[in-house]
Amino acid sequence: MVFDTAAGGILFLLARVLFGGVLAFMGLNHFQNGETMAGYAEAKGLPAPELAVYASGGLLVFSGLSIVLGAFPVLAAGALATFLLVSAVTMHDFWAVPEDQQQDELTGFLKNVAMAGGALVLLSAAGTAWPYSVGLALF
Repeated sequence: MVFDTAAGGILFLLARVLFGGVLAFMGLNHFQNGETMAGYAEAKGLPAPELAVYASGGLLVFSGLSIVLGAFPVLAAGALATFLLVSAVTMHDFWAVPEDQQQDELTGFLKNVAMAGGALVLLSAAGTAWPYSVGLALF
């Protein structure tokens, strides 16, 4: 496995920091711009849009930091993959918006799908010991 070398372990840590750090930052944005994001969620037809924004922000912060730290990787990566795929379809429905909004929604959709792919890669490695991690796990 790639973790068998020091360089592989450091690269995996760097990947975790980049991936998880971006997601945690995105989650913080949910709290800093909650009112605006709740308006967007309401326009997309989400029930309880304000609660959805803050709950998803918490999920992103918790899961992103968990990936960075290597804590509860199955839970964090699984939750991220699920959330990112669901939000891609519900929040970035580029096929159902006016033409002038399609490119922005397509970009958001593809970003979420790509990041869900990254979360699935991490999930596939979640059953092994991660180098440079705190080593907390449920499974």
